[in-house]
Amino acid sequence: MHGSGTEGGDRPTGTSGVDHVFLALERELAVFLRRARASSGEMAREVHPGLESAAYGLLVRLEAAGAQRATDLAGYFGVGKATMSRQLRALEEVGLVVREPDPADGRASLVRLTEEGLERFRRVRDARRERYVRKLAGWDRGEIAELARLLSQLNERAGD
Repeated sequence: MHGSGTEGGDRPTGTSGVDHVFLALERELAVFLRRARASSGEMAREVHPGLESAAYGLLVRLEAAGAQRATDLAGYFGVGKATMSRQLRALEEVGLVVREPDPADGRASLVRLTEEGLERFRRVRDARRERYVRKLAGWDRGEIAELARLLSQLNERAGD
């Protein structure tokens, strides 16, 4: 059945054995990720002009999860301790985060957003959401919910 359009039961492929469904997925994710990185950079600079794009993701995580240890943040983002330390130092220098002693372990510290950091982050995040609302104005709310569900499922499985 070579070239019949399916291999392994339900995976449509061409004669080269390429699974075109996954090829299309890879292509669209690459475009999405490129745009997301550029957007994160723009939003980080809206929070503070001197920030790099990774800073926005840190702000998102700290706002959602609350105070965190730097090692936990490094693990969450899959970066080394030195990288995380450098990124957090940049946020500290501009007054967006602060380190405080961890009440559960006096030898460790927790990083949390400052009031200014929270206010700046939320202003930029809310503006971003408004852009999503405009871009997806023609979508059915069920489609948006399904996209969010599928992205969540993809993110959960990304660590496997």
